[in-house]
Amino acid sequence: MSTVDLTGRVALVTGGAGGIGAAVARRLAKLGARVAVLDLDAAGAHQVASAVGGIAITGDVSDPATMPAAVAQVEEELGRLDVVHLNAGIGGGQSGVDALDVARYRKLVGVNVDHVVYGLCAAVPALRRQGGGKVVITASLAGITPMPSDPLYTLTKHAVVGYARAAGKALAGDNITVSALCPGFVDTLLLGAAKEEFAAASFPLLTPADVAEAVQSVLAEGGPGEAWIIQPGGKATAYDFRGVPGVGGGQLPPPVVLGRV
Repeated sequence: MSTVDLTGRVALVTGGAGGIGAAVARRLAKLGARVAVLDLDAAGAHQVASAVGGIAITGDVSDPATMPAAVAQVEEELGRLDVVHLNAGIGGGQSGVDALDVARYRKLVGVNVDHVVYGLCAAVPALRRQGGGKVVITASLAGITPMPSDPLYTLTKHAVVGYARAAGKALAGDNITVSALCPGFVDTLLLGAAKEEFAAASFPLLTPADVAEAVQSVLAEGGPGEAWIIQPGGKATAYDFRGVPGVGGGQLPPPVVLGRV
């Protein structure tokens, strides 16, 4: 595992009240960062923030006003922003291939996709003010391979991986590194009742601490637009999108703008 010194740096972690987010907040603080913990769970966010010597921010990340307000609060109270972990996420909870609960679907997209877009757009100006920074987005292996048990979750995580890959290239010139982290199944509340099925099958699960360690590796070694994977018993590595044309190297034609000749 590569080391990274975050002394004097400031980090913002969404979904930081528990699970992966809490583990990452603890890891970043251990590396020297002041950490802002954002979560809808106010009590949980305050508990984690207190434990790491940071600040707590309460808000719904699917609300377009939350991330700009959070970034503004971080800069006002902690003076800067250098590292962002866009981690908040929820499961699909329905098949998504026949009957559809539209309200639950919109909430899923709001948290898993919209929050990432809102978060990056809010963070980029603050990162530019520091001459650059790092953004790690929690995706999933479901972002690079289908998960038939939850097609809607798969949809959102594929979107996140695609966004990170494109945004990473778009922001590389600003010294802002955007990467996606794609863990396998993690022992968090998101698993719900499925945890018992994994246990019965003796299926290994990642721990939140495993994912936090992987986040550290991505911060130390991740390149613009990379998607990193982590599975139980292995180390975090950049995924090789073998055979997929690259971006910016001349392999793809320029975009076509409709109505323009």
